[in-house]
Amino acid sequence: MDTRTKEDFLNGQLLLIDKPLGWSSFQAVNKLKWAIRKRFELKKIKIGHAGTLDPLATGLLLICTGKFTKTINDLQGQIKEYTGTITLGATTPSYDLETEIDQNYPTQHISEEKINKVTAKFIGDIEQIPPIFSALKKDGKRLYEYAREGKEVEIKKRKITISEFEITAINMPKVEFRVVCSKGTYIRSLAHDFGKMLNSGGHLSELRRTKIGDFNVNKAVDPAIYADDLLGKQEDSQQK
Repeated sequence: MDTRTKEDFLNGQLLLIDKPLGWSSFQAVNKLKWAIRKRFELKKIKIGHAGTLDPLATGLLLICTGKFTKTINDLQGQIKEYTGTITLGATTPSYDLETEIDQNYPTQHISEEKINKVTAKFIGDIEQIPPIFSALKKDGKRLYEYAREGKEVEIKKRKITISEFEITAINMPKVEFRVVCSKGTYIRSLAHDFGKMLNSGGHLSELRRTKIGDFNVNKAVDPAIYADDLLGKQEDSQQK
C-alpha cells in the first residue's frame, strides 16, 4: 500500500506509470490527479507528465506532482528506450495504426541480411522528418490538424541521435526491434523510413517505452491500479 502523505505529493513525487493501450497520456495524468485529490481532499494539485506516449503505445510514463513538476523539462531530455514491431509491405498516413493502410508494397526481395544492413544505417546522428499526424506546431496550428483537413504542409527535418537499434525477431512481414534514442525521436518516422530504405513500405504496428534515463517500466504501475490502491487505503482506514 502507498504510505505517502498529502505533504509528500504537494512537495513533489515522481510516479512511474505503465500506460495501457488505448489510454492517452492526458488520461493517465487525469486519473492520478483525480485519485490524489479525492484521497487527500485537495481542491487542486500540480501534476504533469514528462513525455507523451500515443494512445496506441504502451509503457513508461513519468508523472510528476507538486514541486517536482519543475523537473519535467529535464526528464524529457533523458535518453529513451523502446521496443516494438514494424510491419513491412504497407504504409499508413500516420505511420502507425491510427490511420488505415493507404498503399501496399512487395516484400519478397527483403532478406534478413538486408534488414540487418539497413538497420546499421540508422545508428548515430541522423535527420528525421516528424509525421504529419503529430502534435508539433506549425504557424500556431498542430500538424495533425492540417492532416485531418487534408492540407499539405512542409515539415522540416530534425536532427536526432539513435545510439542503439537492434532487430530482435523477424517474422515477415513483421520485424521486432529495440531502439535507444534521443529526445525528439519519432519511432513512427523510423518505421516509415526503415520500410522506404528496404525499397518497400513500413509502418509501426506496436510500441512500448521501456526506459527513460535510469527509470525502467518494470517498476511502473498501471494508472487504474495505482488510483484504486490509493483510494483503497482510505476505505480501509474508515472501516477500522
